[in-house]
Amino acid sequence: MTHKVTNIWRHPLKSHGREALENVTLTAGQTMPGDRVWAVAHEASKADGSEWVPCQNFTRGSKAPKLMAINATLDDASGQLTLTHPDQPDLTFDPGNPADLPRFLDWETPLTPAGRAASARIIRVPGRGMTDTGFPSVTLCNWASHRAVEQAIGHELSPKRWRGNIWFDLDEAWAENSWLGREVQIGEAVFAVRERVARCLATTANPETGERDADTLKTLKENWGHQDFSIYAEVVRSGGIRLGDAVKVL
Repeated sequence: MTHKVTNIWRHPLKSHGREALENVTLTAGQTMPGDRVWAVAHEASKADGSEWVPCQNFTRGSKAPKLMAINATLDDASGQLTLTHPDQPDLTFDPGNPADLPRFLDWETPLTPAGRAASARIIRVPGRGMTDTGFPSVTLCNWASHRAVEQAIGHELSPKRWRGNIWFDLDEAWAENSWLGREVQIGEAVFAVRERVARCLATTANPETGERDADTLKTLKENWGHQDFSIYAEVVRSGGIRLGDAVKVL
């Protein structure tokens, strides 16, 4: 059976919204274009934009669940990013322009909990998306695993909770976990599958409301003995991917 790409997502500003794509061109050794290009460093962060640093340096959905309800649209030509949220007016700004930072911080502040390190600046590492991995990863997700989690928890869940990049349906839950150490071709691109994705509290928040309303972590742990969902892969052969493209293990 041929498995096909059903969804492609990018997250231009880490933990601050997602955007659906119809196609994307990937480059070997790089993150997905437009994915986690920028990240919001907080007051206690050591991030200075010179190199990749771990996620605890950033304002993110695991600590600020309301951020999970943001949607994003990046204008690739101008670099302007538009963020929308059910509790806030729409915001269009340039994450790379320091003059726009105060407007962004004013917009974001009501969505972050008081008493935590406040957002301070937006950083970018040239040529490197700020993924949660120390290597430039793309997250691959299987609908069959998502359905298994929905069945175990007893109600529907938005797939946006997982903040993945490329979705397909393997018809069998957790089949993607057997891909570790193997290569997978999706469209024209080839990936080396590196790690399973260990999940955090961000997945407990509803992407429509930003409220924590589903114990995804407990569901994973009690039913499967882990808190993993989806896999991290690295692009090893450049190429384009579009909706409907074939997914095959090499």
